[in-house]
Amino acid sequence: MYGTVARMKVKPGAEEDFRKLMNEMSADGEATMRGWVSTTVYRADNDPRELWIAVVFQNREAYHNNAGSPEQDQRYQKMRALLDSDPEWHDGEIISGG
Repeated sequence: MYGTVARMKVKPGAEEDFRKLMNEMSADGEATMRGWVSTTVYRADNDPRELWIAVVFQNREAYHNNAGSPEQDQRYQKMRALLDSDPEWHDGEIISGG
């Protein structure tokens, strides 16, 4: 499996809109993102506006195919509008996990 972990900070007052968008994106992922496995969003204990997202795909090819798609760019632009700045991304092979 392959995926990404992103650190981001949501704009003040946009937390609920972000949560709704993530739920929509996960539902959309099941229907449109080939090879998508899961998305998990964490909220940092020390800063409720700081979020960490872990997205899992079946393999590297599926991840990169999704990342390069116009549909994913549209989803990303909606998410980015709710953030203070660009997310910090960390991509890699998943070597252990449930």
